[in-house]
Amino acid sequence: MRVLIVVATAGEAARLTDLPADVVVSGVGPVAAALATASALGRGHYDLAVSAGIGGAYPGSGLEPGDLAVSSRIVQADLGAWDDSAFLGLDVLGLSVLPQGTHAGVFEVWEGAQALATRLGAAFGPALTLSTVTGSHEAAEALAARYPGALTEGMEGAGVAHAALLAGVPALEVRGVSNPVGPRDRAAWRIPEALAAARRGLEGLLAGAAG
Repeated sequence: MRVLIVVATAGEAARLTDLPADVVVSGVGPVAAALATASALGRGHYDLAVSAGIGGAYPGSGLEPGDLAVSSRIVQADLGAWDDSAFLGLDVLGLSVLPQGTHAGVFEVWEGAQALATRLGAAFGPALTLSTVTGSHEAAEALAARYPGALTEGMEGAGVAHAALLAGVPALEVRGVSNPVGPRDRAAWRIPEALAAARRGLEGLLAGAAG
């Protein structure tokens, strides 16, 4: 199985360059991730596109810094409209991320995702993508309530998944947890532990693919 790994930053990529996969640095955000993924998928054949890196953990997820999360689905969580204090998703608005059909920005993932999570002892649940990092307890709680079971917040997963969907390639998101979602308490961030967790997840994925 040939795997494409898409990360946002060169710092994340530096921990992964020796893995038996192609690693692409996209830049930050879903648009950059989608463009980089589409470009890579257009240049060669891949069996799986993976959005990987560090992320925050939502309230109620049970995740701590250094833990590993594997996506059960990938959600573009801030795509919609606000009506006063009510958030309206694309399904409510009758809109779609695709030019034809209905697709509200909730992307299914690679069929082997749950087995991978079980094998690695990783959490398995929704991975949310937002263009702006959540910065308050109230907003974090609201997102966790809107998307039950949400594990992690990142900025690229839905972009990778969208490009992969258009290319007919399965997608997956693998995140090492660096901090809780909420106020920016940099003293609580555990970046090295999160990078190590993300690498462990990718190593497990690639070992299984090779086997």
